[in-house]
Amino acid sequence: MALPSIFDKEVSNGIISRISQLQPTTAAKWGSMNVAQMLAHCNVTYEMIYENKHPKPGAFAKIMLKAFVKKIVVNETPYKHNSRTAPAFLVTDSRVFEAEKQRLVDHIAKTQQLGASHFEGKESHSFGALNSTEWNNMFYKHLNHHLSQFGV
Repeated sequence: MALPSIFDKEVSNGIISRISQLQPTTAAKWGSMNVAQMLAHCNVTYEMIYENKHPKPGAFAKIMLKAFVKKIVVNETPYKHNSRTAPAFLVTDSRVFEAEKQRLVDHIAKTQQLGASHFEGKESHSFGALNSTEWNNMFYKHLNHHLSQFGV
């Protein structure tokens, strides 16, 4: 079963609507991040695409990521609760809720506006070239996982 397309305006607006339901005090159903940290964590995916702030993995690490992690990230199977995350995605410091929330909304809107064709064959930070379905699965599955973590 295909995941909803984050490139579809209705779907991306639905995700943004869920984000708008979050409050600084929204508690997680599982995991150790608070809601501001979760938003910052979700922003890392987009920082790797739109900003040059995360170092790319070396050749050996990229081979390992492609061999062992890529399938988990880009397939349609939901993530398990309390799954381990890559070091670049660990957010342990305090974050400003409203700033992280707005950044995430802006990233989702930009991604939707660029559309699936922009991402077809686009090189990812860690996994090499992905097709638009793989990009969609990565975006949608990650957002849905964490929004569900916070009950929205």
